[in-house]
Amino acid sequence: MRERVEKALEQVRPMLAADGGNVELVDVTDDGIVKLKLTGSCGCCPMSQMTLKMGIEKILKQAVPEIKEVVAI
Repeated sequence: MRERVEKALEQVRPMLAADGGNVELVDVTDDGIVKLKLTGSCGCCPMSQMTLKMGIEKILKQAVPEIKEVVAI
């Protein structure tokens, strides 16, 4: 599952990079929790939680339906 998540993140990275940010995959748990670290300007952006939940999580769940939740660490 980790490889599929990483592949899906490749679709997200160009959008984040356009605003000076990026995302790093930290962990994918056995129970479907994806742990990400937002870096660059995304790490301190006040809209980062909305980007995480409404953007990144939505794209990842479409690509990997087994994902239950995406969380930032």
